[in-house]
Amino acid sequence: MTDQGFSLRGDTALVTGASGGLGRHFAGVLGHAGAAIVLAARRGDKLAEAVATLQESGVRAMAVVMDVTDANSVVAAFAEAEAFGPISILVNNSGVAVSASSLDLEEKDWDRVLDTNLKGAWLVSRAFARHVRTEKRQGAIINVASILGFRVAGHVSAYAVSKAGLVQLTQAMALELARFGIRVNALAPGYIATDLNRDFFASDAGKAMIARIPQRRLGAPEDLDGPLLLLASDASRYMTGATITVDGGHLVSSL
Repeated sequence: MTDQGFSLRGDTALVTGASGGLGRHFAGVLGHAGAAIVLAARRGDKLAEAVATLQESGVRAMAVVMDVTDANSVVAAFAEAEAFGPISILVNNSGVAVSASSLDLEEKDWDRVLDTNLKGAWLVSRAFARHVRTEKRQGAIINVASILGFRVAGHVSAYAVSKAGLVQLTQAMALELARFGIRVNALAPGYIATDLNRDFFASDAGKAMIARIPQRRLGAPEDLDGPLLLLASDASRYMTGATITVDGGHLVSSL
């Protein structure tokens, strides 16, 4: 396999939840691999800042405001994005979490997590796949799941359920969409260091959690770059329905 197999020149990628965090990072990775980028999220001001940064680095980029939990918003955003360039890569990155025990979790918070993390991925994937099928082109969907889709932790029941559902949705849609030339795969990150969790992982409880990871370290956003480019590019042209874990061996650690 040559480096050319990972090139995204000629592709246009849409990344949800791209106003910050991993979504913004993913947009940069795909853009610097040659793709034009559509950044989607609800916060237009943050999107504008991210787009400006990408454009300054030579990436062709635009923003669309999208609420992944609203089918009308998703359809309208795709219509706008398709005018920028035919979308060939979709990264379903939008996600939220609420920390509470199953007994104390409010119904509205359960609904918000499931609607964003699972229903949202389905709505966006459906809109993307309908465009690809109608225009008879190839497409790749990458769902951002989590190792909590395979094992659980306390006080994140809704999040764990949503990510387990996302793994199953990846397989179900891979089966249905293969005939249309659309591949559907997922990334399942372990614990990745971000600005949001940095203080926790510096605490005694956080350090104890890191000690249970076989590699004895947190992941960095850059640790996801290779798997992301694999699934987005023709290098994975015979892969669909797969979930790649990127977790420093966390899932294979002993209970």
